[in-house]
Amino acid sequence: MQMPRPDPAILSRKTQVVAQLQKVLSDGVVIHDPLETRAYECDALTAYKCPPLCVVLPKSTEEVVAVMKICHAEGIPVVPRGAGTSLAGGALPTEDSVILGVARMNDVLETDYDNRFIRVQTGRTNLSVTGAVEEEGFFYAPDPSSQLACAIAGNIAMNSGGAHCLKYGVTTNNLLGVKMVLADGEVVEIGGAHLDAGGLDLLGLICGSEGQLGIVTEATLRILASPEGARPVLIGFNSNEVAGQCVSDIIKSGILPVAIEFMDRPCIRATEAFAGAGYPDCEALLIIEVEGSVAEIDEQLGRIIEIAKAHDPVEIRESASPEESAKIWLGRKSAFGAMGQINDYMCLDGTIPVSELPHVLKRIGEMSAQYGLDVGNVFHAGDGNMHPLILFDANKPGDLEKCEAFGADILKLCVEVGGCLTGEHGVGVEKRDLMGTQYTPEDLEAQLQIKDVFDPSWILNPAKVFPLEATETRRTE
Repeated sequence: MQMPRPDPAILSRKTQVVAQLQKVLSDGVVIHDPLETRAYECDALTAYKCPPLCVVLPKSTEEVVAVMKICHAEGIPVVPRGAGTSLAGGALPTEDSVILGVARMNDVLETDYDNRFIRVQTGRTNLSVTGAVEEEGFFYAPDPSSQLACAIAGNIAMNSGGAHCLKYGVTTNNLLGVKMVLADGEVVEIGGAHLDAGGLDLLGLICGSEGQLGIVTEATLRILASPEGARPVLIGFNSNEVAGQCVSDIIKSGILPVAIEFMDRPCIRATEAFAGAGYPDCEALLIIEVEGSVAEIDEQLGRIIEIAKAHDPVEIRESASPEESAKIWLGRKSAFGAMGQINDYMCLDGTIPVSELPHVLKRIGEMSAQYGLDVGNVFHAGDGNMHPLILFDANKPGDLEKCEAFGADILKLCVEVGGCLTGEHGVGVEKRDLMGTQYTPEDLEAQLQIKDVFDPSWILNPAKVFPLEATETRRTE
């Protein structure tokens, strides 16, 4: 994976740049010691590392404005960073860039239960948004697996989802408005605590833009009334393909569970060793959760179980208590950490039509044998958001390259069957060079022109999303 060469002129001015930033920011906001900046040299895509020029951790929109004005005037690249949990290298710095982290901007600014919204600074963690409103019977719906740590800023950048996005949608379906600092330091407000505004859907453009268009410092989020109740059922199967067909049949039936999660044998084994959730000995399992009143839950789960029985399940385990529900979810919530105990892995994020699940799961198994690399599948099956975890040895020469080639073939397969390169992790650097697989040159040019409008100097989040050649051409024009 290639990154742009650092600008030697910027590197030579590091002392002056740091001094300028320290002059306009409060004490302790600028981090420039090489030992301290190493903590920011990568995000959750740890295969690639690069120390930044320096790091700034502003505490307000006004401080973000001050940083952007200096960096714009000096032509210094800026890498926006939430909590650094990106699995696609979305916050990977370049050697001549300033990382702008929003972790210290984590206040709740306004809560309105009558109109069902909360306004927060975007360094606030995903789970703590629900934490701020749950005592009043509300919650924030998007729930990425990293929700304990990931920031709302990163959720907006990557349009994150989670296990419950099947029913409630991803970030874009729950984002009402933003305050954003543009590349030159101008502050804009888009959307707000109201119904969709007329005209261009700029909010839809911002959500999922991966820090290419501005720094989002405040967000107005939709909050929902907590459901009366929820209950999961765990169903084991003898093959991945049969489990995938069951998912397709459930969706075709018109039932809308709040979540349908899939795990295959490698993940089941890993999570059992890691968390001891008591999962059955099977090739694949589904965790399906529904919400509503007791009568609604009983009716929906009854229909789901009848559909599952037609696929000869190994085991059906319906929760009978909150403790059993927590046990069913324990392994799924622990899956990524459990797989990390086995080996290094790369987590992909292709999305496919649900009807293609059996075919795609079969092809991934065939590719695994072809490449000689094990793969575990754990993903949001209800909306076809795949998360294959390719296991490799980072210390074995050639293994990383083989893993990346395997991953590229999986993502190309997703596009071939009518899906797309990413569902919630974003493009970052991981899928940057595959953009031509999904988009025509004309499509990419339209996206590049939007970037030109918001960031004419191309200083925001360099080397991400777009093929590197296009990025370099734009920056030198």
